[in-house]
Amino acid sequence: MSDRIQDVINAKIDAIKQGGNIHAVGKVVRVSNYILEVAGLEEGFYFERVYIGSKAEGYISHIGRSSVTVELVKRSSPVYAGDEVTSSGQMFSAKASTDFIGHIVDIFGEDKLTGNKFKELHDIEAISPNVPIMDRTTVNRPLYTGLCGIDLLYPIGRGQRQLIIGDKKTGKTQIGLDAIANQRGKSTICIYIALGKSKKTVKSLYNELLSRGAMEYTVIYAAFQEDCAPMMYITPNVALSLAVKYMHQGNDVLVVIDDLTQHANTYREISLLAGKAPGRDAYPPDIFYTHASMLELGCQHKGGGSITVLPIVETRGGDITDYVATNIISITDGQIVTSTKNFERGQKPAIDFGLSVSRLGGQVQTPELKRLGTSVRRELLSYLETKEIFELANIDEMGQEMRRRLTRGKEMLERMKQYRFDPVDPSGMEEKFGEFVDK
Repeated sequence: MSDRIQDVINAKIDAIKQGGNIHAVGKVVRVSNYILEVAGLEEGFYFERVYIGSKAEGYISHIGRSSVTVELVKRSSPVYAGDEVTSSGQMFSAKASTDFIGHIVDIFGEDKLTGNKFKELHDIEAISPNVPIMDRTTVNRPLYTGLCGIDLLYPIGRGQRQLIIGDKKTGKTQIGLDAIANQRGKSTICIYIALGKSKKTVKSLYNELLSRGAMEYTVIYAAFQEDCAPMMYITPNVALSLAVKYMHQGNDVLVVIDDLTQHANTYREISLLAGKAPGRDAYPPDIFYTHASMLELGCQHKGGGSITVLPIVETRGGDITDYVATNIISITDGQIVTSTKNFERGQKPAIDFGLSVSRLGGQVQTPELKRLGTSVRRELLSYLETKEIFELANIDEMGQEMRRRLTRGKEMLERMKQYRFDPVDPSGMEEKFGEFVDK
């Protein structure tokens, strides 16, 4: 221990001799909530960490001719014009620990349940560089969620990016939680990212996962409602940086981002306050790049590890063609669409089987499950289409074949229903739907 302390002291002395303890100091000239305009930091660089006395901490997000723009991620007291801003000479980074698993954490390495900082913290990149295409391999291993409507019909592979999209209160978050809970005993590390939620909600989610043993392999990254908007913006990037680290160690990682609509709205707010030119729906022009650079970290790495990303997007009135939704649909490898109508009818999970799609499909299924899924999907979609036409018709007036189709379809849809945290394994799905396979 004494040798380690001596090494730290020697490093500090060397830094002083080389001028490493001398940092530029500027002054705040304008304050717009958590956005500062700072003059005097001529040597400042993009994404450099800066300190506003002992009041706040942030990073440089824009460099102008005579000033720089600073976004605050942490603020302990109000910041005013005239306050001193000190540069650090370092890129903004987050803190991580090997003890994060099983806890609710933030980007500064603080346990949000106890308010204490973890020991043995180390720096981690706030924004991880993309994984080179030459380091990626084919996605062909299944990631089972335990939900028949997904694993059988719209399967997810390890390394895939599968969007979960739908209106508010249609069970989107529950699909993500079911997927996490179903990874128990499967050597998968899970990261759940909670954006803009209340502490009560996040604690409730934590207790749900804890009671099912899922926190043994799960980290919850949280940016609460009261946190600065830039912290909410950067949290998913930090969580994915941790996922990349786990992946390079050969681990399979499942990341659930809840949700990207909140993230997009936060980034729009930040951009408008910072004076960026607004684009469609007042979102900044680089909103597509922002989400693409984040989601493209999901991949199957040649080293054996993988990152599977399940981003969640909230729609209004079932419209999946709005700006943010269409952007993310074009980035991901498919989408699970949830329906308010199905939810109100008691069809849970409330998956809209007609609009949902997986662009990998049978590539990540076993031959048996692929054969079963193909038969079930074809017959189920045919039933749903027929049902819309004959829903109000008298079944006694129909032909025998039509009655048989409607009866089988209704039974199939009924078997798709599952309670919360009630997973079905592949063998159970084969047993449950085996009679619907084409002979």
